[in-house]
Amino acid sequence: MSEQRDSTPGRRSLGEMIYDQLQRAIKSGSYQADERLPTEHELAAEFQVSRPIVRDALQKLREQGLIYSRRGAGSFVRSVGLRQPLGFGQIENIADLEDCYDFRLSVEPEAAARAAERHNEEDIKRIKSALKILRDATNRRRHHEDADFQFHLAISHASGNHYYATAMEALEDHIAVGMQFHGLSLKATPGGLQHVFEEHKAIVEAIEQRHPSVARDLMREHLTGSRDRLFEGKRRSSMSSPPSEAK
Repeated sequence: MSEQRDSTPGRRSLGEMIYDQLQRAIKSGSYQADERLPTEHELAAEFQVSRPIVRDALQKLREQGLIYSRRGAGSFVRSVGLRQPLGFGQIENIADLEDCYDFRLSVEPEAAARAAERHNEEDIKRIKSALKILRDATNRRRHHEDADFQFHLAISHASGNHYYATAMEALEDHIAVGMQFHGLSLKATPGGLQHVFEEHKAIVEAIEQRHPSVARDLMREHLTGSRDRLFEGKRRSSMSSPPSEAK
């Protein structure tokens, strides 16, 4: 693999490609929880790139909550990957999307409550990093679906219970569909983007201040509001293809 960076628009950098390969390996269960990854030197030799490029990929994995570092010991896998798919099929209609929201309502409020009880400094940094991207997108009147998902995923990791995070990761594609449609509805609603950002901000404050009951209620209200805004006037019937991008 050549280390030369390609500046052609649309091309992925070497760091991004290495990140993708390591992410897939972790999520597929190739590594166990708390298993040490190969060293930067070993990964650089494997991918035939320089150590700074590997370091960038590892930093992104760290920011996504997939790995953590121990001083002098290296990088370790944070949570168990999915050795087998959990059996979630593709979303095909409104009923599937509603069921996904119902499931999230039974899981994420409790994850937020646990995050308020158990979070550490790194957890808060990760949540606030996603919140900052959401704030910047809101200021530009955009909805950033990736940052929105990472916000919710970071909270599930902060719960200290890997089952919450595993469920969220398995549902990423399903949640993305809802977030894309929801982003379009927010842009069409005066003040919608700012309102939802304030909901996210309030959840972070409750978690950081260690108020589990408040965090639980705010997450439930946030998801319920998102669901209701999305499905207002819609029936549980066939759904058109999800938008490729909600700008």
